[in-house]
Amino acid sequence: MTTKTSLHVTEEKIENFSGDLLVFCAIKRSKKMVICDERIKKIVQPAWKSRDFTGKKDDFLLVYPTVANPGKRSRFACKRIAVIGLGTPGETKNELREQLRLAGGTIALRAKSCRAQKVLVILPEIAALSWSERAESMSEGLVLGNYSFDKYKTGDDEDRPVPVKTFLLSGTGSPRSMRQGMRLGRNSALAACSARDMANEPGNVWTPEKFADYGKQLAARYPLKCRIIEKREMKKIGMGGILAVNQGSALPPKLVVLRYMTKKKNPTLMLVGKGLTFDSGGVSLKPAAGMEDMKYDMCGGAAVLGVMEVVGQELPPNINIVALVPATENMSGAGAVKPGDIITHFGGKTSEVVNTDAEGRLILADALAWGIETYNPEAVIDLATLTGAVIIGLGHHRTGILGNNDDLVKRICRAGEQAGEPFWRLPLGPEYEKQLKSEVADLKNVGGRPAGTITAAAYLQKFVGKTPWAHCDIAGTAWDFTEKSYVAKGPSGICVRTLAGLVRNWSPLPRKKK
Repeated sequence: MTTKTSLHVTEEKIENFSGDLLVFCAIKRSKKMVICDERIKKIVQPAWKSRDFTGKKDDFLLVYPTVANPGKRSRFACKRIAVIGLGTPGETKNELREQLRLAGGTIALRAKSCRAQKVLVILPEIAALSWSERAESMSEGLVLGNYSFDKYKTGDDEDRPVPVKTFLLSGTGSPRSMRQGMRLGRNSALAACSARDMANEPGNVWTPEKFADYGKQLAARYPLKCRIIEKREMKKIGMGGILAVNQGSALPPKLVVLRYMTKKKNPTLMLVGKGLTFDSGGVSLKPAAGMEDMKYDMCGGAAVLGVMEVVGQELPPNINIVALVPATENMSGAGAVKPGDIITHFGGKTSEVVNTDAEGRLILADALAWGIETYNPEAVIDLATLTGAVIIGLGHHRTGILGNNDDLVKRICRAGEQAGEPFWRLPLGPEYEKQLKSEVADLKNVGGRPAGTITAAAYLQKFVGKTPWAHCDIAGTAWDFTEKSYVAKGPSGICVRTLAGLVRNWSPLPRKKK
C-alpha cells in the first residue's frame, strides 16, 4: 500500500545531516564541467573528467564521504552522498518541472534500492522556477517514485526495495516558500498514490461497496458530504444504464456522490469517474489473455476520489465540487444484459445495447444526466478508461480529450502539461453521431470500429446538453503510462495531479454571448 512518506523542509546545516543519503543536483553543460553545489565540486570533478558522470538525465553518482576523503575527517556527517543529473535545462517552465519530477523519481528509486530510510535533497538553483515550484515538483517525484504495492507479498525478501520513510528538502531559498510548494506536491502525489492503491487491489477486494466505503471515509476525515445511491433508489429514479450493466453481477451497484460546498454563488465543478471494478465484457466476453488488467477499469473513479482527497486537505475557497463515481462490475451472469436489449437511461433516452463490452458509456450516461439535473454545474469533466481505440490512436503517452467547450478543454490541457500528464484533443461533431443511429431506439451504444473513441464521446454528449463538458479517455494512460522514474509499473494515478492543479486555479468559465 501507499507508503506514508514523511516529507519536510529543513533549515539544518547539511553538513550536520547524519541520515542515510544526502543528494545534490547537477546541470549538464556542453563540454564544460557540470553546474553543481560548490561543496561537492571536488567530488564530482574527477567523475566528470573520466566521463563517468556528465550530468545527463538520470546520471547518478554515489560516493561514501569516508572513502572520498581518505585519512581525513569528512565535512559531511551523512552515510552516503549522491549527485543526480538533471540534463540540459529545459526551455519552458513545464519542461523544468518535469526534469525535477524525474530527478525526484530517480532519487527515490535509488534510495529504495540501497534501503536508505532518511534522505535529504538539496534543491538546485534554477532561476526560471520559484522555490515553491522547485519544491513542489521535486516533492511529487520523490513521493510518486517512492510508491510500492506489496500488500499481498508474504515472507522476507532481502532483494526487495524498501521505501524511504523520510524525505527532507533544503535550499538557499525562503523556507516558507519551499514549505508551501512541498505541501502542494505532497498532497497531490499522495492522492495519486491513493488512486494507484485502489487500482492495484484485486477485483475480489475492490468492489463497488469498497468505493462507497472510501467515499464515506473521505467525508469523515474532511469537510465533505457523502451520499450513496443504492440499487433500489436507482430503480426508482430510472438509472437504466447502471442497472443494465450490473445485471450479470452478484454484487449490487453503487453511485458514490461526494460534495464539497463553499457558497451558493460560487461556481460548481462536477467530476465523474468510471468505476467498473471488474470488466469481463459481459456476454460480449473479452479474450482471456490480459483480462486480469480489467481490474483497472475503475481508474477514472479512483482518480476522482483522489482529487477529492486533495480538495479536502486544501479547501479551495471559491469553488464547489461534486464528484460522482458510478460503480459496478460487468459480468456475464444468468441475468446479464444481452446484445440487442434496449434500456432506458435516466431522463428517458433509450439505447440499443449492441455490444455489452461498451458498458462504460452506459453507466457514465446515467451519472452525467442525473448529476447535471441535480446540481446544475458550471462545468463537467468525466474520466474513464473507455476505449481501446484511444490506445491505437495515441498509444500510452497522451490522454485523449474531447469536449463541447474550447475554454474548458484548453484549461485541462494546460494543467496536464504542467503536471507532466499530456492530453491530445480529438474532434467531436454531428457527423460522428450518425454512427450511433439505431433502427429500434434513440441510439445504440457502439458506432462500429471507425473513430471508436470519438463515437464513445458522442454517446456521452447526448446526456450533457449544453453544459460545458470535457471527456478524458484514460484507457491508454491509466496503466502502462509512458515509462518514467516516478511512474511505477501498473496503475499510474493519471489525472489526479492534473485536476488538482485545475481546481487550485479555477476561475469561472466565460459566459457565451446570447
